[in-house]
This record gives sequence, C-alpha cells and structure tokens, in this order.
Amino acid sequence: MTISPLPTSNEIAAPSREEVESAFRTIIRWAGDNPNRPGLVETPSRAARAFREYFAGYGQDPIQILNKTFDETGGYEEMVILRDIAFESHCEHHLAPIVGKAWVAYVPNGRVVGLSKLARVVEAYAKRLQIQERLTSEIASAVQEVLKPQGVGVVIKATHHCMSSRGVHKVGSEMITSCMLGCFRDNASTRHEFLAMTNN
Repeated sequence: MTISPLPTSNEIAAPSREEVESAFRTIIRWAGDNPNRPGLVETPSRAARAFREYFAGYGQDPIQILNKTFDETGGYEEMVILRDIAFESHCEHHLAPIVGKAWVAYVPNGRVVGLSKLARVVEAYAKRLQIQERLTSEIASAVQEVLKPQGVGVVIKATHHCMSSRGVHKVGSEMITSCMLGCFRDNASTRHEFLAMTNN
C-alpha cells in the first residue's frame, strides 16, 4: 500500500471564518462554559480576529521585506546592531505566548538595509507558530541570504508562558538563544562585542 505524503500548509485549504468561530465555541464548551451567555457570545468572533493578528506573519515574506537594500555605505564596514526589538509569538506546542526581545546585528559587505526592515523581519517570523530556536535561525538566515554580509548575529531572550502559566509554573524563567554566521562565528572579538551589547 502506498502512503500519500501529508499536504503542506500551502495545500491545506484555509477554513472559513464561520468554521473558526465554531471551533472557538466548541473550545468554550469544552472548558466548561456556555458560549451563548452574554459575556461570551461575541468571544468567538473576537478570538478569530485576534488569531488573525497573532499569526499575521504567515502572510508576510521576510525576504521581500529585506529586498530593498542600499549600497551607499560610504565604505562602512563596522557592525550594525538593532537592539531590544520587542516581539510576541506563540509556541507551536501549546499555543501559549512567547514574549521577548531580539538583537540583530550584521557587518556589511557593501550593502545595508533600513533598520525598520530588520524589526519587520523579526515580526514576520515571530507572528507564526514557533519555537525559539527556529525563530532565531530563521531571522539570521534571512539577513544572510539577502544582504550577504560579512556576518550576522541574532540573540533572542524570551519568556515562555507554556512554562510559567502551565506545566512546571516557573515564573520569570528566561530562554536565551543565539545564531552566529560568518564573522560572528569565526571571529571571537566580533562575537564578544555583539554579545556584550545584549547584556542589559
């Protein structure tokens, strides 16, 4: 017997708004409440709108965001850093919030990109179902692919509600991940300079 491969996310038809709201009504009933009581009757609609916002990153192309680059660098070849980029994401295991900050740095190789584009790339990947390790590497890989710099460094520090509001209930625990490419991986002084700027 031949087993057909699972369809990719692009091949799965998106449910209708009505189906989504019906699913939220089912969850409310499963939780033990009545979705028709006055305080909850509009909740499925609100939750559908909220989830559309939470996962807006699926409709954004990070590579396209970065594609408008500039070569008027004046010979600048030192580190460019955007720090303290606040983001919210959701873990793919429990749909629980991930709240944190990202630091993104690169050393130009003839081209630079507007700083707002770096923040938008973080946002585009964060607003998807994520694990922090993948989020970190996706941001670094996108910057590396488009700018082709001498190197890229990304550090993310975040709290995971799947640890604080359920399971082990460890409030205040922070996860730290990093991805170093090019000179950030190969040159210890470059890496240390960047990491020193994330210690706040």
